[in-house]
Amino acid sequence: MLSERGYRCTWVIDGQAAAEAAYDSRYELYIFDINVPELNGFDLLQSLREVEDNTPTIFISAMSDIVAITKGFSVGADDYLKKPFYPQELLLRIEARFSRKAHLITYGDISYNPLSKEVMKQGHLLSLGEVQLPLLALFITNIGRTLSKESLFELMEHPSDNALRFAINKLKHTTGWSIDNVRGIGYRIEKS
Repeated sequence: MLSERGYRCTWVIDGQAAAEAAYDSRYELYIFDINVPELNGFDLLQSLREVEDNTPTIFISAMSDIVAITKGFSVGADDYLKKPFYPQELLLRIEARFSRKAHLITYGDISYNPLSKEVMKQGHLLSLGEVQLPLLALFITNIGRTLSKESLFELMEHPSDNALRFAINKLKHTTGWSIDNVRGIGYRIEKS
């Protein structure tokens, strides 16, 4: 069904084979069942999350009690679909997942989703503070433009030249971006 819709899929029959596939290749979405041989879906996803594999994951399972659903989300699932379900419902959830991804703004190896405010670096979720996140959002949506110090000060609770320099340096360190100081005017990131 998914292949007919144009998705490239890898199908495996047990959790261990899924772990090996995840190790060998990079995927944009996992769809895991829970009660499978070798390694159950809960343990599989937990082990992937422990090695910082943050690939979005949908569980499909006949386990429909709140305990199972809670466990699914606690080990890192993004969605949980109870069996039996209409195949169209799975397609809708997959398409919703990818449409959110379509809003991503990318610069270098950093991706920013303005809807969810999530920042990813090389597929890993970055946790940015109250100053860093708005700074990143402003820079990534203004690549190639010089941002005035005043516009950057508006993002800070206690603005000062030193505080701004510190925040910019921290953002450079976190993202790996080259942020240029345009003396007396502000800062800019050049188009890559």
